[in-house]
Amino acid sequence: MSMALHKNARTTPAVRAEIAASSQTASVLAQRYGITEQTVYKSFKSYEPGYVHMDVKYLPQMRDESRRRYLFVAIDRATRWVFVQLKANKTAASAQAFLKTLHKACPIRINKLLTDNGKEFTDRLFANGERQVSGNHEFDQLCQALDIEHRLTKPRTPRTNGMVERFNGRITDVLKTHRFDSREDMEQTLLRYVALYNHQLPQSALGSKTPMQAMKEWHQQHPHLFHNRPYDRPGCDT
Repeated sequence: MSMALHKNARTTPAVRAEIAASSQTASVLAQRYGITEQTVYKSFKSYEPGYVHMDVKYLPQMRDESRRRYLFVAIDRATRWVFVQLKANKTAASAQAFLKTLHKACPIRINKLLTDNGKEFTDRLFANGERQVSGNHEFDQLCQALDIEHRLTKPRTPRTNGMVERFNGRITDVLKTHRFDSREDMEQTLLRYVALYNHQLPQSALGSKTPMQAMKEWHQQHPHLFHNRPYDRPGCDT
């Protein structure tokens, strides 16, 4: 059973370990342990770069489109660096193609990947049932080939992938506050926002640094966690 702590109390090592291992949102964890969200973020920092959250977001259909598109989103838990790609569908093939592009573009050595239970990511769910992951799904096989541990959220609990959900909320705000003239207009706006987010928007969880500043700092102190030097990475497939 989780222990409750006064909001001004210091967390124990055991609680910090539970927070660092959790995939739930900061607000949920703060309420569970009776601490502030900022304290939760401090525990999240114990993660090294390489633990990536991934999700797919529906996009509105533009007037010059015959169907809606999908935004594949990946965010590194430690640095908050984001990578996105727009896809015509959310099939397993699209998920594989996104992971391949992400793996090539990300300077960090990705070792863990958290997704939901969508059919593009796993064969865990079928009809109204649930089963053990077979390991034969195309996405799982690609993760194995890239030496990435594929983790899944608990079924029907999207908030457990809260980090990428919060970024998707930012994308929703962009979509609501802009009027797009075309498919290309929306796409370019989203890609510009991702570049802005990575390079110019300081994050409180990162000590008021931008994701790219945090990534460069990690690279200076722990270069073994990277396979490329992190410089001028836009965070989108251009």
